[in-house]
Amino acid sequence: MISDLLDYMTEENLHRLLGEYRSYGPLPGILLTFLKSFVPPLPTILIVGVNAAVYGLWLGFLYSWIGLVAGCMATFLLVRTAAGHRIARRWAAKPKVKASMDWIRRNGFSYVFVLSLFPVGPFVLVNMAAAVSRMSVLRFLAAVAAGKAVMALAVSFVGYDIARFYRDPLQLVYVVLFIVLSWYVCKKIEARFMRKEVAPDGAQAAGGN
Repeated sequence: MISDLLDYMTEENLHRLLGEYRSYGPLPGILLTFLKSFVPPLPTILIVGVNAAVYGLWLGFLYSWIGLVAGCMATFLLVRTAAGHRIARRWAAKPKVKASMDWIRRNGFSYVFVLSLFPVGPFVLVNMAAAVSRMSVLRFLAAVAAGKAVMALAVSFVGYDIARFYRDPLQLVYVVLFIVLSWYVCKKIEARFMRKEVAPDGAQAAGGN
């Protein structure tokens, strides 16, 4: 079944599919990107690019971003809930697993954000690892929303009119600069989250003295 779905995922078929269901508004474009979190082999670049070509640059980006973030949050919350099970807790208590989870917990924002920048990768595993490590919902949402926004906008910008990059290759420089600037801004956001987490410990230590 999945192989048949992947065979169907061609640019021509997606254009026709989204065109046929335009009467449903943004739902087809959002649903396609949402499914990416549950069917990892789906081609993210193709889906996001076609969304931009069919709905327009900004609406296509918005629909893709909503679907990607919603899918990541759904898998994250499902796994986070299951992580409270007795068997999952016993597995997480193993020294090597615990060390890995502690590392993800400390570096969770960067871990999720950086991996969310790439249009190809083990997205489901990233979501699961963040969930099992008990990364806070707010930090995960902020990281995945920021990372997917950068990725979806960059891919939408390329997919909206890919022919113009053949006419003017220098436009790719704008895409790279946008990604670098976004990374810098999100590092500032991460630092803000880290200060919020350290503050209660510092207050407690001061009280103890």
